[in-house]
Amino acid sequence: MKIAILGAGALGTVLGAHLARAGEDVTLIARGQRAVYLQEHGATITGLVDFTVPVHVVTDPQQVHEANVLIVTVKTYDMEAALQSIKHLHVESVLSLQNGVLKNEQLAQTFGWDKVLGAMAMFGGEVLPTGTVRFTGNQGFYLGELPEGTSVRVQTLGDLCNRVGIVAHVTPSIQSLEWSKYVWWLCGMAPAVLTRLEGYKLLQDAHIASIMAAMIREMAQIAAKRGILLEDMASPIKTLSQLSFDDMVMPLQHLGDQMALRAPTFKISPLHDLERGRRMEVEETIGYAVRQSATLGIATPTMDICYKLIAGLNHYLQ
Repeated sequence: MKIAILGAGALGTVLGAHLARAGEDVTLIARGQRAVYLQEHGATITGLVDFTVPVHVVTDPQQVHEANVLIVTVKTYDMEAALQSIKHLHVESVLSLQNGVLKNEQLAQTFGWDKVLGAMAMFGGEVLPTGTVRFTGNQGFYLGELPEGTSVRVQTLGDLCNRVGIVAHVTPSIQSLEWSKYVWWLCGMAPAVLTRLEGYKLLQDAHIASIMAAMIREMAQIAAKRGILLEDMASPIKTLSQLSFDDMVMPLQHLGDQMALRAPTFKISPLHDLERGRRMEVEETIGYAVRQSATLGIATPTMDICYKLIAGLNHYLQ
């Protein structure tokens, strides 16, 4: 199977390195100093596993003409330009592991809905200043046909990932899982970048937890209006969304207590970007939700305020 990965950040490097180590035909499409580093030193992974492997890296997307599978891992704000650079590519299947759900619509506009697979990654990783990637979470790479169902091509890719060391799950309800992760991620992202607190502190504090509760209820309305069912997975988002506002804060605080024991240093990725003065993923994540609520005629006052504050903050980042 010929696989192309667009983007060589933490996630793209982890996937590419595991595939390359197993002898698979994989090409990383990268740019700038990241591409130079990988070409000169190979991909080095530490954390859950420790290895270095040479990887095939190209800086000009025009050098890649076809792939059985294209995996997109660039930042959401780079998506439009990235897709323009590879629209010539002949692919059988394409998927994105980016934050949010806008990604599938963007892929379909370029390649057609018949080529797009639903996908979601529950990974943890970070590119260190040395160029090494610290791989800290391998909870699952979820795959499925959109809006629901499975297929031979999905199962084949899932089996490949499991064979090379990436935990993969084939699911018939990928759209529900993508949205469930999106809702939870978004309701944690907004208070995180506005307070700069670790994840468990956001949940433990009753005031901040109440903001998260309000956003969960607003996001659940958007999902329901679109006919998308939420599911409990890494977070009990379905259960939480069915509670009254007043009954939601205490379970969120309990989740905070659990996180304090399990992952006391965890910070969501946009907060890492903010702390380093880097541009955050805003318009394609919380901005998309705000636009969806306006289109559907749903009032989302808490989310609207958070969006304006975060978009304003993002204006001053590189």
